[in-house]
This record gives sequence, C-alpha cells and structure tokens, in this order.
Amino acid sequence: MATVHSPRPRPLSPHLSIWRWRPNMAVSILHRATGNAMAFGAVLLFTWWLLAAASGPATYASWYRVAHGWLGLIVGIGFTWAMFQHMGSGLRHLVMDTGANYEIHANQRSALLTMAFSVIMTGLVWALVLFA
Repeated sequence: MATVHSPRPRPLSPHLSIWRWRPNMAVSILHRATGNAMAFGAVLLFTWWLLAAASGPATYASWYRVAHGWLGLIVGIGFTWAMFQHMGSGLRHLVMDTGANYEIHANQRSALLTMAFSVIMTGLVWALVLFA
C-alpha cells in the first residue's frame, strides 16, 4: 500500500521581487493592448454605426451627435494614439527581427522613443484636425 505524503508547499515565483518595470516591458504590454483595443473597438464602433444607419435618420442623427461630441473626440484621440503606439512598436519589432536592438540600453531607449513617437504624432494629427 502506497503512503500518501502531504505535498510540500510549492515555492512562489520570485518575479515580483526581482523584476522592475522597464520601458521595454511596458511597450510590449502596450503593443498587445493597443492591438486588441483597435480590433475590438473598431468592430464595436463599426457595428454601432451600421445599426444607427440602418435604423433611420433619427437614430443616425443621435449617433452623429455622440460621434462628433466630446465622447467622440476622446475616442478618436484614443484610437489615434493606439494606432501610432502600435505602429511604432511594430516598427521597433521589425528592427529587432533583423537581430539589432537587443542590447538592453538601446532596447530601452527605443521603447521610450516609441512612447514619445505615439504621443507626439497623436498631438500633431489632432492639432491639424482641430486647428487647421
């Protein structure tokens, strides 16, 4: 008859105690998050627009007011930032696919540049949209 041993407590992963947040970690997570946000958000917004257009002029006018109001502005700026962040991170990964940019300081610098690029480009695009 086999004896049943009480299981020893499994050790906890030390990841929380030894890893610190770095720009390259944040950009990696942002790349996934912005890709998902753009995909799901575009489907939801497109579906809402189609339903509003198919439901008649009153419903479409209601959709138009929301889309061109402050909420539409916030969503538009958010989508623009997500697009530039995802694009910048994709270009960063394209460079890394060539075997370059794996040295830790260069990798972190490119991650910071990716974040700065997305904010600057979003600001430029919306400055042109709103003030040009």
